[in-house]
Amino acid sequence: MRVYVPLTLPALAQAHRAGELGPGPLTAYAVTPGLREWYVSDDIEELEYAALTRAAHGSLRLLAADPGAVRKRVVVAVDIADGAVHADPDRALDPDALGEVRLEAAVPLAKAAAVHVDADDAAVDVAKAAEVLAAADGGDADAQFVVDGADDHELLWFATQEIEHLIAG
Repeated sequence: MRVYVPLTLPALAQAHRAGELGPGPLTAYAVTPGLREWYVSDDIEELEYAALTRAAHGSLRLLAADPGAVRKRVVVAVDIADGAVHADPDRALDPDALGEVRLEAAVPLAKAAAVHVDADDAAVDVAKAAEVLAAADGGDADAQFVVDGADDHELLWFATQEIEHLIAG
């Protein structure tokens, strides 16, 4: 199963040094039954993009909690055994938890298929979104508009061999 693990650049650097994403438990995003039902699509590429987008929002939450991190969202796509992924059936259709899964143990970075990171031109919008995320969660429409502005930026795809370059730059 492909899962999408939200990170920050400092967390990616730590994972690179340790050789693994972790320690567990980790929150990740995947094509879950709830995500399938919510998006009403049979197109696996659309559903995986939806899971990636959910993980990008998870990365934004991590950035909001770490004001010192570079203002770029980071998502690592990892292929792991289905049995290592746990979804909470009670939250399957909760809009805030769509596609959310839990990985109980650390995941070797060698299982990563790709890394997705914001382009440099997204940093200003991502920084603004991280600053107002709590207000958006509280129902502030203006703050939600700012958060949506960050979501307008597509994450770039990088091969895992490029991680060293990503964390150095």
